[in-house]
Amino acid sequence: MRIIIQRVSQAKVEVDQDVIGNIGQGLLVLLGIENEDTQEDIEWLSRKLVNMRIFSDEASMMNKSCLDVNGELLVVSQFTLHASTKKGNRPSFIKAAKPEKAEILYNQFVNHLKENYSIKIETGQFGAMMNVSLVNDGPVTLFIDSKQKE
Repeated sequence: MRIIIQRVSQAKVEVDQDVIGNIGQGLLVLLGIENEDTQEDIEWLSRKLVNMRIFSDEASMMNKSCLDVNGELLVVSQFTLHASTKKGNRPSFIKAAKPEKAEILYNQFVNHLKENYSIKIETGQFGAMMNVSLVNDGPVTLFIDSKQKE
């Protein structure tokens, strides 16, 4: 399971020109799911996500987490995070989970966050063509992979 997180002052996602998810200060979370992902990946990654200290404290140092600043999350499924670009110029998505499995794990990830953390969580629409808009705060952008716990 992989995420790209972007610290934002606001973000929204639209489907067919309707806003379906909208947050203020917090994190835009682009979530990629692969075939081998399990509940363990969900738990580790969600804990890492909400506790990552990337918000500024009073001294303008990145010392506060999303929980500390009462930040919000916008979680958007993005299978392209598992693209392989090793050969040629056309990406391969063979490592990305099939939609049936990915949707289940995506929903489990979102539900795990909702059940375990006091935080506002908005989502995109799994499998839909979405327009995602954001105002980067910083910018601060991080990549985290549950299979590479460094």
